[in-house]
Amino acid sequence: MASRRVLITGANGYIAVQTVAHYLQAGWRVRGTVRDLKSTNVRELSAHFASEQEAGRFELVRVPDIKVPGAFDEAVKDVQAVAHLATPVVFDTGDVDYVIGTAVQGSLSILESALKIASQEKEEEKQLKSFVLISSVAAVRMDLPGPVTFTEKDWNTQAEAAVKEAGDKAYGHVIYSASKVASERAFWKWVEEKKPPFAATVLCPCWVAGPPAYLPSSPENIAETNSFIWKVFSGQDFPAGPAGYGTHVDVRDVARMTEWASSHPEIAGGERYIVGGNGNVGVPQAAADILRQAYPERRDIIKEGTPGEGYLPGYAADPKGVNVSSSKAIEATGQDWIPYDKMVLDAAKLFEGYL
Repeated sequence: MASRRVLITGANGYIAVQTVAHYLQAGWRVRGTVRDLKSTNVRELSAHFASEQEAGRFELVRVPDIKVPGAFDEAVKDVQAVAHLATPVVFDTGDVDYVIGTAVQGSLSILESALKIASQEKEEEKQLKSFVLISSVAAVRMDLPGPVTFTEKDWNTQAEAAVKEAGDKAYGHVIYSASKVASERAFWKWVEEKKPPFAATVLCPCWVAGPPAYLPSSPENIAETNSFIWKVFSGQDFPAGPAGYGTHVDVRDVARMTEWASSHPEIAGGERYIVGGNGNVGVPQAAADILRQAYPERRDIIKEGTPGEGYLPGYAADPKGVNVSSSKAIEATGQDWIPYDKMVLDAAKLFEGYL
């Protein structure tokens, strides 16, 4: 168990750092890739896992351009699992070629490197057992009139067409969705054609929020999908409600599912899982209501808004709306998702460090 090693790409990202932590807690050794070993957030990452680095359980390697063929050839050596998280997550750019091209070519680049290494291993010495791609529920669901519930069998057939139609006027969220569709379709096409000797799994998380593994150096460095909690907690005006029809998943659940897929290739191989959903539907007003109750001393700071507006009791899914079902993942793992209120409160507890 302790000898297993996983390669996690984009290791300094919000989801990836929690994923690194979860693999380490599960007894894996972790090799992480980053673009720049000297960047501020990579130095923070190294400092947080300093003891694991000293013990030889955690290491970082530089992969400056994930699109380059062979970029991961060295990084994938001697690993039993790959968790591919590195991809552009930018919602404020109209650079279609960069976002979609990097997502697709980055996935294909590391798949080819993984296949190259796996093909060189002797049958009795096969090490690479699992490859997990982090996609998004944006590759699954789309804007349709409710009631509708999306499952793993569904694909977003709108995003790529919308980007093509918008041309230079395409905006960030649509481009991001199109990048997730394109990269995941490229992934499954590659798997079908190459038939790799390792299990291939895709995870499609809902809107990811919740506590980072450690407090970022400043509030400006909070991940965009998670920043609404800090904005509400710090008394700022409510931001626009999260995309994804308000369906959330705690970042720790994404990390847990990624490690689970790596540890259970015989179950997860060839499968696609929605991560989050089945409820956990909230808006910034819901976060405000939770935080005003939990922090009565901050009621003059946290905006009141209109309590109870915009979400259902228990953060339930609207049966008349657009929803996603993650029953497949819950049944496979035997574990449900961290509740919305705990996700908000645990993040706020960490953010107390800024007050």
